[in-house]
Amino acid sequence: MSLFKARDWWSAALGEGEEFDLGCLCVGDVDNSGTGHDKVIVGSYMGMLRIFSPNANKLSDSSPADAQLLEVQLQNAIIQVEVGKFVSCSELLHLAVLHPRKLSVYSVTGTAGNVEHGDQYQLKLVYEHNLQRTACNMTYGTFGGVTGHQSLCIQSMDGMLMFFEQDSYSFGRFLPGFLLPGPLAYNPRTDSFLTVSSARQLESYKYETLAVATDAESRQDSDFLPKTGGKRLTPDWTFVLGEQALDISVPSFSHSSSSILVLGERNLFCLRDNGQIRFMKKLEFNPSCFLPYASVKDGTTNLLLGNHNNMLRVYQDVTLKWAAQLPFVPVAVRVANFPELKGVVVSLSSDGHLLSSYMGTDPSFFSTPKVDAREADYEQVDAEMKKLQKFIREATRSQDILPSPDAVEELSVKATVSSCLDTPSQALIQDMDGLPVPSVTVQVKLKASSVLQSARLSVCVQPPLAVSQDQFVLEPMGVGSTKEVAFSAFLNGRYPPADLTGDIVVSYSSPTGVPRVLQSRFSLPLALVCVLSSPAKTTKFKITVDTNQPPVDLNAIFREFSAKTEDKDGNSLTFQFLSGAKVTVLASKTSQRYRIQSDSFEDMWLVVKELVQRFDQHFSKLGIKDFKKSFSGPMPLQEYFLSVDNHFQLRVGAQQYQDLLSERAVQFRAIQRRLLTRFKDKTPAPLQNLDTLLDATYNQVIALAEAAEENRALLEQAFVRLRSSTQLLVLLLSLWQGLTPDQTAILEATLLPLLQDTPQLGWEESCDAAVSHLLRSCLSRSPKDQATSLAQTGGPVLGLPQDTTRLKKHIALLCDRIGKGGRLTLASDANAQIPAQIQNLAAPGGVEPIAEVFGDGEEMETPQEMSKYIKKKPSKKVKKEKDPKEKKDVSREPSESAVKEEAGVPEEPIKEAKREKKESSKDKKESKKESNREPKEPKDEAKKKESSSSKEKKEKKEKDKEKEGKESGDKKVSRKSSVKVKDKKKEPEAGES
Repeated sequence: MSLFKARDWWSAALGEGEEFDLGCLCVGDVDNSGTGHDKVIVGSYMGMLRIFSPNANKLSDSSPADAQLLEVQLQNAIIQVEVGKFVSCSELLHLAVLHPRKLSVYSVTGTAGNVEHGDQYQLKLVYEHNLQRTACNMTYGTFGGVTGHQSLCIQSMDGMLMFFEQDSYSFGRFLPGFLLPGPLAYNPRTDSFLTVSSARQLESYKYETLAVATDAESRQDSDFLPKTGGKRLTPDWTFVLGEQALDISVPSFSHSSSSILVLGERNLFCLRDNGQIRFMKKLEFNPSCFLPYASVKDGTTNLLLGNHNNMLRVYQDVTLKWAAQLPFVPVAVRVANFPELKGVVVSLSSDGHLLSSYMGTDPSFFSTPKVDAREADYEQVDAEMKKLQKFIREATRSQDILPSPDAVEELSVKATVSSCLDTPSQALIQDMDGLPVPSVTVQVKLKASSVLQSARLSVCVQPPLAVSQDQFVLEPMGVGSTKEVAFSAFLNGRYPPADLTGDIVVSYSSPTGVPRVLQSRFSLPLALVCVLSSPAKTTKFKITVDTNQPPVDLNAIFREFSAKTEDKDGNSLTFQFLSGAKVTVLASKTSQRYRIQSDSFEDMWLVVKELVQRFDQHFSKLGIKDFKKSFSGPMPLQEYFLSVDNHFQLRVGAQQYQDLLSERAVQFRAIQRRLLTRFKDKTPAPLQNLDTLLDATYNQVIALAEAAEENRALLEQAFVRLRSSTQLLVLLLSLWQGLTPDQTAILEATLLPLLQDTPQLGWEESCDAAVSHLLRSCLSRSPKDQATSLAQTGGPVLGLPQDTTRLKKHIALLCDRIGKGGRLTLASDANAQIPAQIQNLAAPGGVEPIAEVFGDGEEMETPQEMSKYIKKKPSKKVKKEKDPKEKKDVSREPSESAVKEEAGVPEEPIKEAKREKKESSKDKKESKKESNREPKEPKDEAKKKESSSSKEKKEKKEKDKEKEGKESGDKKVSRKSSVKVKDKKKEPEAGES
């Protein structure tokens, strides 16, 4: 912002809703008063023509309307206004008004008034030209060097220059290579016309060249001239600007400085009359208009330049001399002389703000009022400072991202599930195995306590459940407004879901513009996926749940099914899932047990979950606080592993289909290339059954794609069943060991780390990694093993395993550890102390971590040598006396052997090679030390001794290698056998089975 503002001398607001542009402003003595004072002529796109004579004396006692001489409403839009000698045989100035399809020349006359209302002004039409083409802009001048009058040149929207000499039409020429019209100007010094073409270059056409060029009725005629006569129109010179021009001006106030000024979008160009550039000024703003005016210094040009930052800058060539602030963005600027003041800057905005101003040097400063001096109360200031610092700390801590807990909620969401099923049903599948598919309505009520914008509501349910509409776009909500939406939920697949809960997510923008997300959960009724049926005679899977309270009437627990049951005693209920499986719940009359049985292990999950939840609700209503439930039977791992194997086989099948599809696609493209080569060959050749092979490959690709799609659908169904089995297993484990909710959540996150399978990561590898982590951390045998596992960093990349044997073994071991009193907690990871020796082992370059499992899952005892090595570091002297080779072999043997036996790679040759490398390096170091200890001798004797000693050392090395290799081999064999005999009866650890 400038320090100085343009001093307002006179201003006016021109109408409402009118638009103005570059050519809508002109100044001149249009009424030929003879005083030399200018009038301001303004035309608008709405066809309104106004003439003003600004006078500062009238501003004090009357409105700006008194300065208005004339206001006329014309029929067409006004594109440009100019003042000049446009009438023959007359030296008076006339007004030329350019309309889109008409050129009109008017005379403005004033009649002296005899009353206080002043003079009267009239606008009379002298002549007009109807245009055959839509006009864009115009220029005027003494074309051809004539004197006494001025001619007009109009540029049309399709690139034709039309020349008018007073009231007659002279000729028209099309510009070559025209695409879009640009600014137009006339240079009287060279009698040429300047314009900027669509090629972003400045072009100069001499009037003589335009006059003698062949006349053309259309642009096509100008592009294809006949060879018999006429000249093709070509520019006299061109200059590449590289950007589009806003305006062109040819100042004629000083013949000594003949310049052509072009205002571009980012640069200001100044050229000589022959097209050579004088200077270029790169602008750091977006210009809107400019005007050259006379300079007091010879050889220079002053110009006014307005920009889109409401600034008016004064330049002398490329030097900035002054800058003033305007109240608007100027689209046109002129310099005028008025009776009271000369050199007034007249500027016009696009919305009709007309301002006459001058460059004043009085800066406008805001002077602060004086404050009464008073003594400061330092205690009060200190208390206020502490209070402000507290506010600042709270604001910087939250930063308006996380809502404060004590703040009033901006939006509340409440979901209500209807107690009755819909009639009629909204389900897409109306019938499954003869059973109707019901639907239930869920109503969501939103209440806003502040203004909310861009609110969206999304509904998510677990497959195969579906909703009638899952996306809602909400209108902006005011303070206290409420909004209700409703949708129906139903079963949309031929298998039961793993979860009957759904999520409602509302995203919106707070009044401060911060995005917020609000989540709410609802539970769908069990009656949505099953109906009552007669009990099955034989079942495969049974689960028994024990309680410490007398048996409860099942009809009182499942009230929505009580009206349809045949057993009035409430001892049994049989649920028929819409997908076909039956689940029966039996209550013992004598004991406090409940049995759930079915032919499908996965389908029992929803019934068991619903039964346990309704037991808790029933006894809490009765006020019984010591209600307990448990599961005493063996864990159904074999039944659970059936779901795991089924899911894994479908994943393997999906990978195989993917590989086969890739092979057939490669084959299909190869056959296509062969056929294309045959068809492009100029000499016909037999296809050799390539077309038949192409059809067969295409059919195979289609069949494989359909099979892969079917396998994908089965895989989705298998994963839902696997989720049901896993959640049932987690529930039984929590009932078996009485796990707390936090421990149950850890167990569920471990066994169910993914909510859906992805091509990159599947359930098997994710679950195996999570279970292995638990077995190594909080469920490990000893704190030392736990610390060792925590010190390990990194791990293998997760991928599809070869089979599920390892996963099953780890899950079985997890259940066994939990059954033996293992404590599920994540705090052990953070609280476990890692010894310094273990940290050194896990550091880069240290000894590899100790393997927990040896061979086929047999646990291995820690050798004494290894424990000594970990607990105590021997001194350098002890290390030299002992054989370092034996020490390292014993310490590294268990971990390396366990790793190699897992991978099925023989380890003896690798160890021998490692040992030889270590021995050779150590022998080299010892030989260097011995050579350094020997006293210096003459050069000849030293060379002889070095040669003889090197031979003896080589022979010793070979003998030592043979002896030590045999001894270490015997020690290794005996060590392995002793380890296996000791540890045969121990359980396998996790991670390396």
